[in-house]
Amino acid sequence: MTSVHENSRSRKRVGEDSASNPLTSDSSINIGSNSELNNLDENSIKENPKLSMDWWYEDRSSVLLLLFLYILQGIPLGLAGSIPMMLAGRNVDYKEQALFSFVFWPFSLKLLWAPFVDGAFVAKFGRRKSWLVPTQYLIAVVMYILSLRLDAILEVDNPNVWHLTICFFILNFCAATQDIAVDGWALTMLSKKNVGLASTCNSVGQTAGYFLGFAMFLALESADFCNKYLRIIPQDTGIVTLASFMYFWSVIFFITTTLVMILKHEGTDKEHDHADMKGVVATYKLLWKIILLPSVLQYVIILLTCKMAFGSESIVGLKLIECGVHKESLALLAIPLTPLQIALPLIIAKYTTGPRPMDVFLNALKFRLLFTVLFALTIHFTPSFKQEDGSYPYHYFAIILVVYCFHQVALYSMFVSIMAFNAKISDPRIGGSYMTLLNTVANLGGNWPSTLSLWFVDSLTRNYCVGGKSELEFCTKETKEQCLKDGGECHMEIDGYYVEAVICFFVGIVWLVWKSNSTRRLQALQPESWKCPT
Repeated sequence: MTSVHENSRSRKRVGEDSASNPLTSDSSINIGSNSELNNLDENSIKENPKLSMDWWYEDRSSVLLLLFLYILQGIPLGLAGSIPMMLAGRNVDYKEQALFSFVFWPFSLKLLWAPFVDGAFVAKFGRRKSWLVPTQYLIAVVMYILSLRLDAILEVDNPNVWHLTICFFILNFCAATQDIAVDGWALTMLSKKNVGLASTCNSVGQTAGYFLGFAMFLALESADFCNKYLRIIPQDTGIVTLASFMYFWSVIFFITTTLVMILKHEGTDKEHDHADMKGVVATYKLLWKIILLPSVLQYVIILLTCKMAFGSESIVGLKLIECGVHKESLALLAIPLTPLQIALPLIIAKYTTGPRPMDVFLNALKFRLLFTVLFALTIHFTPSFKQEDGSYPYHYFAIILVVYCFHQVALYSMFVSIMAFNAKISDPRIGGSYMTLLNTVANLGGNWPSTLSLWFVDSLTRNYCVGGKSELEFCTKETKEQCLKDGGECHMEIDGYYVEAVICFFVGIVWLVWKSNSTRRLQALQPESWKCPT
């Protein structure tokens, strides 16, 4: 429910727009563009109705191209989000799920190579196309190879999670690099007054791409969903398979990348086209100076540890699938949640614009901590809702949806308050680099607890071989077959998820005692404490 969908999208959600150019502040772009549009004279618009749509007539082709490029970027992210759900029913343990979770890290780490992508290019080919074209071609090639090899990797008794992880890590690494290039290209592709539309294209396009690769794919891949809603004559398989879906998108990537390479020419960027490797080195030195500030070091510790209490959330969706909830049903919950996810940042922003946004953060963290217990209770009682035919009633999904909606309020309150505080403390002289660094650290603070929680679930779980002639005591992935062969059955005495949920809850309480006052003290520091030495 929360795990895969949140993990993969949140990597892109926090501060990604500014990472393409560490020297550009995304927030200043939006403010500038909005003020341009708001300053249009009302009388002029009445006299010339076309004036209100000038942004569309002037930049429509660029807006559509950016939107499509961001949709392409969301496809591998969505597919990566769907894989853990597919693995959940294929004899894959949680350590292997933890291994696969590393595919979501590139978007959180892309600051490490963003300055290089921004400063190294082939001038004749184009500053942004030098990276966009090869990365999209590589995505097409990897998708095509996967479409040919998926049966041998996935459709077997023991799926090769290592191969899947390597392939999807490459896909998401390329998507993250493509994002750096597209974000930077948007600054010159759009006219100055419309440059704020870049963030809109990013948000809408990437969300749409993720939806196609995640919810739509899981629905069309499901035989039950297709037979129930899309077919007259039932069949044993869905309308698409993972192999056919990846083959289709590999062709789309190849064709569109070729067309962009041939037909789309980059505009000039006189301000930045002189960038060279000296500028790249200078950017890395600047980031190092920022992180060595005492106040920033304390804040980095807070960002890296504040989400330790929510590591068990990464397991919730997988546990629901274990209970028999169909993966496509969970994926389709994204449809009603999307409007809420769009509206929440706008609603919460008015409470975080003051001098103390981290007060909202601390209150939201306490509220979100309650969901560690609530999710555990939800999973515990889920089997009691199961009907005789193995399905779940609509009122069960209504309950899940309500729980998840309230969880989103807590999650987005933390997200918006962190973003507001990052904007408040960033040195305006280098706002883009400063914000990007802090957002990257915030992303990492959400990544490692999820991976760690998945890794230790199996170690904390105790399954025993009961009955039959087997002399085995413990029932593990390796011994399960022997236990069943001897007439026994695997019985779970201790579920590692519940152990982790309890641990995470108390870790959250300890963190609040440990860091609440430190967070408030940092919030009270003067702006001089956050300024980067020159």
